[in-house]
Amino acid sequence: MTAPVFVVESARLTGDGPVVLDGPEGRHAATVRRLTVGEAVNLTDGTGLVAHGRVAVVGRDRLEVTVERRSQSEAPQPRLVVVQALPKGDRGELAVEVMTEIGADVVVPWAAARCVTRWSGDRGEKALGRWRSTAREAAKQSRRAWFPEVAALATTPDVVALLGGAALGLVLHEAADEGVADVVPPDSGDVVVVVGPEGGLTDDELAAFRAAGATAYCLGPTVLRTSTAGPAALAVLLSRTTRWRGAT
Repeated sequence: MTAPVFVVESARLTGDGPVVLDGPEGRHAATVRRLTVGEAVNLTDGTGLVAHGRVAVVGRDRLEVTVERRSQSEAPQPRLVVVQALPKGDRGELAVEVMTEIGADVVVPWAAARCVTRWSGDRGEKALGRWRSTAREAAKQSRRAWFPEVAALATTPDVVALLGGAALGLVLHEAADEGVADVVPPDSGDVVVVVGPEGGLTDDELAAFRAAGATAYCLGPTVLRTSTAGPAALAVLLSRTTRWRGAT
């Protein structure tokens, strides 16, 4: 099994000597995971830098890690950006968790016209915080060196702007003639996938996205929930890039 991942600031990963893992990450490692001296761990800043090492000292709520080597990976290409309409209840966090594990690089919460859920004021800030915390924990669980960004809540004009600057723009739509499985993603740039709400996209939204250069695609003959459609589309797209290929 691969070594567990913990998050440490970049500056602490590049210095000489052992790296101290303290705070919430240290408490989790020492008291929840109960790591012992000699166990392998990976420390990352979430932007590609990973320090591979072993536990040297275990304290009450902290560890000291001896770094054996460091690696710096480039940001994945193409970059997968998912615009996720706000689902009901905790389905948004579920979508963020699964999309992070699959490989989303950016998740953009979107206040679509037909969203039942609305983010405003303190409630919106707390919901965004939960999405960001979910992405961070899922990135650690899936051993990612690059953590996804969870952007601020987007309006429809914001989404139009994203699509206008994308290398490829896709809008998931049950009535589309073309399927996501037919898409050939570019080697680089942003691939922006728009996932509508449970009530579907409005005609105005779909027209605006098409005018920005996006194409509508379906996910087969069935209709998926908004929290399921994004992960399904990501999996199909990533399977057609080099990102999911094993070492040769």
